[in-house]
Amino acid sequence: MNLVELQNWLDNASFAVLFLTMLVYWGGAAFPNLPAIAAVGTAGMAIANLCIATLLGARWIEAGYFPLSNLYESLFFLVWGITAVHLFAENTSRSRLVGVVTAPVAMGITAFAALTLPSEMQSAEPLVPALKSNWLMMHVSVMMLSYAALMVGALLAIAFLIVTRGQNIQLQGSSVGTGGYRSNGYRLHKAGELITQPATPVGDNNGFARFESNNNGNGNTAVMNLVAAESSSVATANEPLSPQRLSLAETLDNISYRVIGLGFPLLTIGIIAGAVWANEAWGSYWSWDPKETWALITWLVFAAYLHARITRGWQGRRPAILAASGFVVVWICYLGVNLLGKGLHSYGWFF
Repeated sequence: MNLVELQNWLDNASFAVLFLTMLVYWGGAAFPNLPAIAAVGTAGMAIANLCIATLLGARWIEAGYFPLSNLYESLFFLVWGITAVHLFAENTSRSRLVGVVTAPVAMGITAFAALTLPSEMQSAEPLVPALKSNWLMMHVSVMMLSYAALMVGALLAIAFLIVTRGQNIQLQGSSVGTGGYRSNGYRLHKAGELITQPATPVGDNNGFARFESNNNGNGNTAVMNLVAAESSSVATANEPLSPQRLSLAETLDNISYRVIGLGFPLLTIGIIAGAVWANEAWGSYWSWDPKETWALITWLVFAAYLHARITRGWQGRRPAILAASGFVVVWICYLGVNLLGKGLHSYGWFF
């Protein structure tokens, strides 16, 4: 078997493995009492990751350059990045729901690359002069890894919105900034001290209002008091989430923030490396090419997400919506600008 046949076999094998893995994760979500399913799903993602890494390695040996010069190669590199980030996120969160959202996306990208693209777009061709640079590996690989991480983080944010049914709940957040944690309605104060506590908005505490009281009469001890509002006095628009859903939502919110926090510096490094390469190749650090413009928009969207979480203490629904919109922006930056118009980055893709 030569390298070309090996690549053809591996891309189809990757699609088959990811398709079965997607079914395994969906089956695990439908039947959560089968713990072995989670291990099978993780093994499937690891096998797909290994198959794609072998495919890219064979492509590198065959073509003699790092395999990121056309759409077929970049799509498989993107899937390799998504599966790698998935394994990290799943190992960190211990949640099988990660695969429920990442496996179908990875499978869909693989199917598009292996089964939809014409054979002439799948074959390796000599590099155009602008790509004959060591910056190809540095810039493009880092950008693709950042896309993979940001996509996975955005998918987890979408899963968070689904789990919480879009409710504005308060979480024990992972943000390190001001307000990035849940108080649960408790306040520490001295007994006998008069405390006036405004009612907490119902939506911020999963449908329950929390108030504080003062009693005990012992003037030198600190106590924590919690008085739950009576259900008759609080009108809730949404049904409260179960503790299991709250715990799952908290995990998804946490790992989504961490994965996006990984992808954002990679995106920053990739943009800087691209600017240096552009100056070397075209004599200008920034040309407002469509790809460059959308890379900047992507950076601004996720910079706003991190700023809102770290310095403003946003949690829950609002940052999740912002991250979910970032999923669309990443796809426009990666693929949409090549479909909508030509630019300095359009070679080797569609036009």
